[in-house]
Amino acid sequence: MSRLDTVPVPKRDARAIARETILMIPNIVKLLGRIARDPRVSVKRKTFAVAAMIYVVSPIDLIPDFIAGIGQLDDLIVVAIALNHLIDGAGREIVEEHWDGSVDSLDLVLAATEWGAEIVPGPLRKLLPG
Repeated sequence: MSRLDTVPVPKRDARAIARETILMIPNIVKLLGRIARDPRVSVKRKTFAVAAMIYVVSPIDLIPDFIAGIGQLDDLIVVAIALNHLIDGAGREIVEEHWDGSVDSLDLVLAATEWGAEIVPGPLRKLLPG
């Protein structure tokens, strides 16, 4: 057992986590732009990601944005699904090639997008373009 196994990880407050998340946004945007221009990723996956982004900025939502607390939930889930689908299509190697942040922050982004994809029922996931 190493010393790292016995040292507790200090609890972080929500502000610190939010700050780290916000600081990752430029890297996520750059990642998406680079993947969108990468010829190794299918046009169908890129088109799906663009359609998801259009949905997010559209005034038409499954859950209206003015509903406090959950109004943006559908947008977050759609973005997570689209990112996961695009990143899966690119593959880990291409994603790492285009990522500017740390490996830990990339792992966090990938885990978040996988969560978004996992909450979608299997039959609906099969409808995503290949």
